[in-house]
Amino acid sequence: MAKAKDQEFVEYIVKNLVSHPEDVSTERTVDEMGVLITLKINQEDMGQIIGRQGQNARALRTLVKIVGAKNNARVNLKIYEPEGAQAARRERRPISEDVEELKL
Repeated sequence: MAKAKDQEFVEYIVKNLVSHPEDVSTERTVDEMGVLITLKINQEDMGQIIGRQGQNARALRTLVKIVGAKNNARVNLKIYEPEGAQAARRERRPISEDVEELKL
């Protein structure tokens, strides 16, 4: 089955942004609300796709909506984040450990 233009567009953009383009995959579902493209990427590339304060993700979603509007469709993008990924991101070392490591 051939991929839709919006799905190809997302994969093309994302593969050119990430360090592990071979791990990029998308899933396209259509329902009464419109089209939903679910993006799956390597966990190490999550920061590159989300960007600082979500700027990259917001820009990518805007581009996807424009592609959808051009084709008279409502298209949304969901970035899949595996369970446990958020917990790993929240676990940070106390700054005192970093200072001690620098031996200041």
